[in-house]
Amino acid sequence: MTCNGNDDLGKVSPLFQKFTGMQYHDVATLEDLEPGTCLSIELDDAPGVALFNVDGEILALHNTCPHAGGPLGEGTLDGEVVECPWHGWEFNVRTGQCIENPDPEWSVPCYRTRVENGVIQVAFPPETP
Repeated sequence: MTCNGNDDLGKVSPLFQKFTGMQYHDVATLEDLEPGTCLSIELDDAPGVALFNVDGEILALHNTCPHAGGPLGEGTLDGEVVECPWHGWEFNVRTGQCIENPDPEWSVPCYRTRVENGVIQVAFPPETP
């Protein structure tokens, strides 16, 4: 199951926002995120986000590793798996699931993404300012 990925409904995003309460935030540009890389973004009006470019597909997770708080966007991306830079915990960037311990308690929230005119946008749940 995937909970992440590009928003194929970009043209109806007002409807998406109306029914989900999610709002898209500009977080980076495509130039900032080459294929096979990741990026850590801290925002004033939303949680920190880790961005990943997996073969041209932009994916996003909450930036904080649940093990010890490491910044996942500063980790190492290998295919669809990011390794936390602090203690090596690994997470699937499509699902947020911890590789070694798939218990949901250790999963990382993932967010919908889209790209508009070269700008990467991330949708956060309504409880997130």
